[in-house]
Formats: sequence, structure tokens, C-alpha cells
Amino acid sequence: MTEQVVQSAGKGAGTRAPGPPRPHFAGRERELRALDEDTTRAGLHTLSGHPSPYSRVLLVAGAPGSGRTTLAEEFVHRLCARTPGTVLRARLTDPGGTAVPTERTARDLLAALESSRTPQAGADEEALSAALRAELADRAGRDGRPLVLLLDDVARSQQVLDLLPESRDCLVVAVSSGPLTQVPDVRPCTLGGLDRAAAVSLLARRAGSAPRLTVDPRGAETLAELCGDLPAALALVGGWFGARPKLSVADAVALLRQVPDTPVPRGRPGPSAEADGAVDAGNVTDATDAAGTADAADAADAPDGEHAADAEGAAGAAGVGDVADPETDAEDEHPAPPGPPAPYPPAPLVRAFRLVNGSLTGSHARLLRLLSLAPAASVDPLGASALAGCSVAAAHAALEEFVRLGLLRALGGSRYEVPGCLDPLLRAELEEHERPDEALLARARLLERTVRRLEACRAVCEPSGSPARKRLAGMPGALRFAHRTEARTWLEARRPELLAAARAAVADSEGRLDTLARRLVSGLARALDAHREPEAAAPELYRLHELVLDVAERGGLHRERAAALLYLGDLDAGTRRLETARARYRTALDSARAGDDPVAAGRALESLGGTYAELGDWERAADWYGRALALRLTRSTPADREAVARLHARLGAVHGRAGRRSEALRGWKAAAAAFRRLGDSASHARALSEAARVQEEADRPQDAVRLCGQALEAARRAGDVRLQAALRMRLADGCERLGDRRAARSNRAAGRRLLAALGEDGTGDGTGEAPAAGDAGPDAAGRYRSG
Repeated sequence: MTEQVVQSAGKGAGTRAPGPPRPHFAGRERELRALDEDTTRAGLHTLSGHPSPYSRVLLVAGAPGSGRTTLAEEFVHRLCARTPGTVLRARLTDPGGTAVPTERTARDLLAALESSRTPQAGADEEALSAALRAELADRAGRDGRPLVLLLDDVARSQQVLDLLPESRDCLVVAVSSGPLTQVPDVRPCTLGGLDRAAAVSLLARRAGSAPRLTVDPRGAETLAELCGDLPAALALVGGWFGARPKLSVADAVALLRQVPDTPVPRGRPGPSAEADGAVDAGNVTDATDAAGTADAADAADAPDGEHAADAEGAAGAAGVGDVADPETDAEDEHPAPPGPPAPYPPAPLVRAFRLVNGSLTGSHARLLRLLSLAPAASVDPLGASALAGCSVAAAHAALEEFVRLGLLRALGGSRYEVPGCLDPLLRAELEEHERPDEALLARARLLERTVRRLEACRAVCEPSGSPARKRLAGMPGALRFAHRTEARTWLEARRPELLAAARAAVADSEGRLDTLARRLVSGLARALDAHREPEAAAPELYRLHELVLDVAERGGLHRERAAALLYLGDLDAGTRRLETARARYRTALDSARAGDDPVAAGRALESLGGTYAELGDWERAADWYGRALALRLTRSTPADREAVARLHARLGAVHGRAGRRSEALRGWKAAAAAFRRLGDSASHARALSEAARVQEEADRPQDAVRLCGQALEAARRAGDVRLQAALRMRLADGCERLGDRRAARSNRAAGRRLLAALGEDGTGDGTGEAPAAGDAGPDAAGRYRSG
């Protein structure tokens, strides 16, 4: 998950976005002084007389659980307390050890900065990283305020180099498990355990106010030593010890020593559906809700046994056949190259985790290991209840207990996060204790809950009394939103987790979650479309459609593939990536034909014509428009009749640009007749106006004046004052060419009065301001714009 925060830190300074909660900090004063000195110490390039143009990079390196992120956060906090500045945060490794693509990190950071340099949807990694570096260099040192880029969980050096701005006024603080050898002049700060006094202090703080550690200082030091003086292990053991007020320090030491610290199994495959009794979660549909698992949110007072029965019912429903496919689709997101293997958890951390995990009840231990399935390692009580198949109240109580024991980190707002150092341990527990089909069903329950939450998020934007609002009223109370603002706030806060959930569902190589993945992407796309402006939603929608395109190709879903390609092609064409758009439209046409989808085929043909028109290839544009027209003429739906009129207009336009006046005139007259049959007076008037323009260019003024008069009557019926004014001016020019000066003066005066009524001075000649017919609907090039 990439978490970006723009924060103006310092005394009295407001924050544009809230930073992460600051945990208790103990010790590390020597490391903090070293980091502080490294911010001003001259580097090797400076000493050699050739100072580096790039930002200074400080590296905090340490094993998982050593408190490396906490130290970096504390250092940045103290730095900005002295000199208020801007802090940007990004996590560069997803749970499970997958490196976050630079494209995603750069776009998220640009969005957090509200940068005007942000490339449009579909831009490649190089363009996005270059835009981010330029924005950071421009903002660094502005008004004397420092800019700090905090990069957590760096997997490899190239991730830092891709984001490193050419500005010495920006400071980069990288957190990693090892050295970043390819980053020039990096300043490392390597962490081990805390000093013993700080370790005992942290242990006592986590254990509470009981004097047991104070009266047995030797035992407390031994307990800290068994924890390796690692903050994560100390937090776990301290929370466990505090929950047992009758346990002595000596007994705690004895119990901890008995726990094995054998290595966590590595390199094992994830849960597989090939095991006996595996569930086909790709077919989990609304039948899951009928079984009751997705409605656990509204049954917080029900006993756990009832929800266990609901989970069994969901398992039976998971084998039901596929339901009708949603209409929102997309293509594959190219994964980032894998980083180095995830760092191995230190033995003291393994021992502390096993001690605490072994003390949990069976239901709590199961929920804990299922949290490794939570997207972006983030979960709330609703998601936890879906994973475990229990009530929301029971899940919430368990999550709070995990926080007290140091197994989770509270983020505020009923949101919790699995610490990165514990993620591999939870995954190992899941593989050891959960059958693959049970883990798969838990993922399916969570996805189903997320889909319904997204449906509620979109439905709250619909008018009162609409079918969507009626469905919303029938949902459990915990899934509903009171108003649009609450839904939008939830969507923006949960956006990283929702996108991570979509990526994880699509990444299932065996396609076991494909149906739910398509429903999730459809719901997320529609929610973003409802709550965001089109330009702001386009980047996420582009990636979502790439994801579902992967699902469609894997499942041989030709119609979904065609629709996704059309949407992606529209976005590519809108950002002038015309060759890419042309290739997408051509592939979409093949998929539409394979799926026997004449509507998508017609859209693809028309979009190909529009793309060739933008490329200036009028011959091919006319050819593809003609093919689209021939296909539309074989159908008689209202949408096809509108498309026929529009395509006649497109053909008239491209023939006119190619200099074929007779074909252009034929196209515009056919468009005018088609628009008249549709009752679209405004488009009818514009088509006649364009036909008159063709006659003027052919030096046939009498025919041009006649067509302008017909167009003027149609414009009056449509009430289009601006078009009437333009036609009056054109009539004046035509009458002058025919020698009728009186009619020319009359029309020009009428045109100026109309323009004056519009607040314009009427000094133009009125020859080019009337838009062409058919500009409504698809864009001027005829590309398909999906809803």
C-alpha cells in the first residue's frame, strides 16, 4: 500500500492531511543525534569540490521490529518542530513483500501535493516520476520551508532513485532492512536493539502501572534481553504481561524461555484451491448474502454460534454458478518487478509473537491469522467480522484486545493496521492452521462485504425514491451511509485498501475470485464516478479497467474485454496517445465480434474513425465511419438511429476535410434528414448549416443561401440564439455575394441584435462559430465515451 500524507509540521502549523499516529518513543537519542548531524555534514561530493545536485538521503536500516519506522517518524517530527515544513510519506512495499510500482507511488504523491503537473490517466512510469521530481524540486525550499520525503519499507535502491529530486533543499529519509548501495552518498543509520534501560522502560509502559517489574529489576532486564531489546517484541511481551496481573516476572521469563524461536517457514506457496475440498470462490455471488455472512454487520448481538452457522451456509453457497456479469470492465495492471526477499523476522520477535499468539482463545487466534488476508494490512470491525464470520461487536472487541497486546496498531476512526514486522508471522500461521478453502472463503466474504459497502456508497448519491435508494434502505444499518458527505469521506479514506483489494482479487492466478473481482471493480468504479470529478477519477478508473481486462482475458469474456478496451482507448485518445488508442480500438473490435456484441462493435468502428480523423488520415477515417454506419443501419434501436445521424455528420466532416465536396454535401444532407426524423431541431439546424458551408466553398451562393434559410428556421424551432446569430451573419455574406445588399444589411443587423442579447459585440463575421451537428454524445472525433 502507498500511504501519502502532505503535512505541514511545526508549532502552530496546520496539517493538510493527518499524519499517522505517533507511538510512544523511548531511547535512540544517540541515533537521533547522528541523523541530525548527517543533515548538515558535508558529503563526499561536496568535499571533492563537486556537490551533488540531488537531495540528501538519510537511511534508517534495521531488522523488522527494531523500531526503524518509529525512529524515522520521530526524527522527522523533531526536525519539523524546529523548522516547520512539508512532509510527504510513502510506503514502497506492499504486505507480502511486493514492491510498490513507482507509477503508483508518484501519482499518489502528486495527488497529495495537488500538483498541476500530474500527467493524465494512463501516463507511464517515466512521465509520472519525472513530474514528481520536478514538483518536489520546485517546492523544496519555497519560502524557506524544508520539504522532507519519508520513504518507508524501501525494497531496492531504484525505488529511491526514481523519486529523488534534483534539489539540495529536499531531504529524503529512507527506511529499509538493508543497505541501499546504489544510492549515491547515502547516510546510513543502522539499528539494533534499544539500550537496556530504554528497553525496560518500554516494557514497563506496555505492562501498565503494576510494580512487578520495578521490584524485580534483574528479572525485568532478563525479560528485555529475551526480547532482544527489540521494540516490537517488548511491546508484545509487555502487553501480554500486563494482561496477567498475577504472573510474576520470574514466571514470565520461564514461560518465554519455553517458547521456541525456530525460523518461520519461507518460500511456501500461498493458500491453494487444489487441496481436497477446495471451494470455488470465483462463483461466490449474492447467494453468499442469502446465507447470511454478509449481513453479520447488522447482527452484532447475535451469538458467535449463529454466525458460525452463517459461515457454513456461505460455504455451501460458494459453489453456485456465476451470475450475470457487470458492465464495468478493465485490463491488467503491470506488476512491479519483485524486490528482494522479505527480511526474516528476528528470533526474539518470533518467540514473543508465539508467546502472545499461543495465549489467545481459539476464535481470536483464528481472526488474528485471517487478518493477513486484509487488503493493504488495514482492517475495520466490519471487515474483521466478514473475515471471521462473526458479529461486528465480537470483531471489534477482538481488535481492541489485539491493540492492547501489541498485535495491531490503532489508526483512529475504528481502523487498525497489522504491523509490517508481524505480517510474515501471521501469513505463516494462516498457512499452517487454515485449510486453503477456508482461507479462500474468508477472502470471498470480505470481498462480498466490500462490494455491498461500495453499492451503498454509490446509492447514497442517487435521487430519493430511485431503485438504488430503495435497495440502500434495505441494507443492514452498519453498511449504510447517512448522507453523501459521509460516503465520500469513507471512499477517500479507504481508497488505498479498496484498490489493494481489487488488485489482490485479480492477482489470483487460478481465477477463483474472478466473479467477485469484476463486481468489486464495477462497484469501485461507479463509486469513484459518483463522488469524484471525471478528471480526478480517471487515473484510478484507468487502472481498474486494466485489472478487469486481465480477468476478462483469463476467462475468455469477450464482451467485457471489448468494453474495457473501449474505455481505455477513450482515455488514451483523450491524452493524445493516438497510436495506443487505435490499437486498443482495433482489439476491442475483434473482441466485440468474437462476443457477438454489435453495440460494442459499432462503438469500436466509430472510435477508429475518430482516431484516424485526429491523425489527419481522412481516407481511413471515412472508411471506418462508413463501416460503422453500415452496421448501425442493420439495427433499429433508438441508440442506433441516433448513431446513424451522428455518423452521417462525421462522414460529411471528414469528406469535407479531404476536399470531396459532393460526398461531404451528401453526408450533411443525410445527417440533416436523420436529425429531423429524430426531432432534434438543434442538430438538424447545424447539419443544414454545414451543408450550406459546403455549398459556399463550392461557389454555389444561391444554394448556400437557401440552405442557410432552412437552417435558420430549424434554429428558431430549437431556440438556439447563438446559432441563429451565426446563420444571420452567413446569410448576410451570401446575400452580398448575390448582390442583394438590402437583404444583407437586414440579416447583419438581425445577427448583431441577437449577439447583443447574448452580451457579445457582433464584430465577427459569423462564419465559423456554429458547431457541427452531432457534437453531442461521443466527442468530436466520434470516440465512444463510456458511462
